[in-house]
Amino acid sequence: MTIDTSPPWDDVRNYVDGEWRTPSGTDGRAVTDPATGEALTRVGFSSATDVDEAVRAGQAAFETWGSTPVEERIQPLFELKRLLEDHQDELAEVLVREHGKTFDEAKGELRRGIENVEVACGVPTTMQAGHLPNAAPDIDETAVRKPLGVFTAITPFNFPGMIPLWFLPYAVATGNAFVLKPSEQDPVVAERIFELVDRAGFPDGVVQLVNGGVETVNHLLDHDGVHGASFVGSTPVAREIYERAAANGKRVQAQGGAKNHIIVTETADLEFAARKTVSSACACAGERCLANDVVVVERAVYDEFVDLVLDEARDRTVGYGLDDGTDIGALITPEHETRVRDMIAAGVDEGAELLLDGRDVTVEGYPDGNFLGPTVFGDVDPSMSIAREEIFGPVLGLLSVADIDEAVDVLNRSDFGNAASLFTGSGADARTVRHEADVGNLGVNAGTAAPMAFFHFGGWKDSFFGDLHAQGEDMIHFYTDTMTYIERWPDA
Repeated sequence: MTIDTSPPWDDVRNYVDGEWRTPSGTDGRAVTDPATGEALTRVGFSSATDVDEAVRAGQAAFETWGSTPVEERIQPLFELKRLLEDHQDELAEVLVREHGKTFDEAKGELRRGIENVEVACGVPTTMQAGHLPNAAPDIDETAVRKPLGVFTAITPFNFPGMIPLWFLPYAVATGNAFVLKPSEQDPVVAERIFELVDRAGFPDGVVQLVNGGVETVNHLLDHDGVHGASFVGSTPVAREIYERAAANGKRVQAQGGAKNHIIVTETADLEFAARKTVSSACACAGERCLANDVVVVERAVYDEFVDLVLDEARDRTVGYGLDDGTDIGALITPEHETRVRDMIAAGVDEGAELLLDGRDVTVEGYPDGNFLGPTVFGDVDPSMSIAREEIFGPVLGLLSVADIDEAVDVLNRSDFGNAASLFTGSGADARTVRHEADVGNLGVNAGTAAPMAFFHFGGWKDSFFGDLHAQGEDMIHFYTDTMTYIERWPDA
């Protein structure tokens, strides 16, 4: 099998009950290459009937799948892992064409997704819940984890290959059926992944794909046959998803937006910190919830660090993601490019010092691309919009503080609590930040605090709504409920 990587592509399809189907809704949208403006395909939106058929197929499949021996349930995941690895380059090319990020970034994204498939294959161990003999006189007690039914995930445009794999493998390994609703902005890589799902050996109805927009999401959240929902996206939408799903009695985990900080102390390796800072802010063109775009620097090294950051930023090459040497690809849509440009203008209007302006960047041969170069602000005040609001573009703001305590205070004033990074040579400073920072993911001398798949991805405050996060052990708890089995045999 080869994956079709050369657009234009046929219209994007749903995958329901083991069959490829055309969405029956009346709405849809074009899918366009962000770097070239080329029309790639069209995605139709699923109707309430389409959603109902998928959920009912999942319910029917769950009747058997939920009681299938766990060792059998993970066999299709082993095969899916192999297929994903065999076709990683092809999937990455598709991802670049519809999303705009670089080829290396796309491959890295897929690798992180594959890691979740690997971890889910360990469910025979991770789904065990404990046993206590003689919990009471002549009584043994056992906690038994059981799957629940049909789950859905609504995933974002910025990591269309990885984030579906935060959820799909764990849902099916634990014995549930699963329905994915990918972003309508770049749905092709999800369709290509489901072509591999179709080959991996899952029974019909266990894993399904429905495409669509807001109404499709609402049909899933309102459907009585859906037991729980996962979401990744902006904070306003995450809050709406959380409230609607919870009001319908569903389990829900909703990952929202972010405004991540880097703290640089005077004991840090400044050259290393500058390199990792720019990489964090500009990778994937800044379109990721782990981008650190506010840098809080101890005053004694502020000027030196700013110079190093500017050297690193100027060294980044903006271009088409499939061209060699490209460091920063295109933004997802012209509308999003305009929004980022407006945020840059707001930073200038609010009095931040524009040290490097990426708005005038041009990419030879791609006049219709949604390109922005690295943009760096100095003397940022924490009250400015560029220091408070998620930008989702290659924009970095720097500010100086007197010491580590003031730096942590700046970080904790944010409404968000997704991630932060600290660059330091001081164990005492690291301990201070570890104990006092109000964030769910913290990296020390690491530019991006991205947990491995066997740890959960934990946002706090307005970055997350729910109790159990994506990845790792949290997913086992989210997709199962625990029965306590109390056993006594009077004649024993």
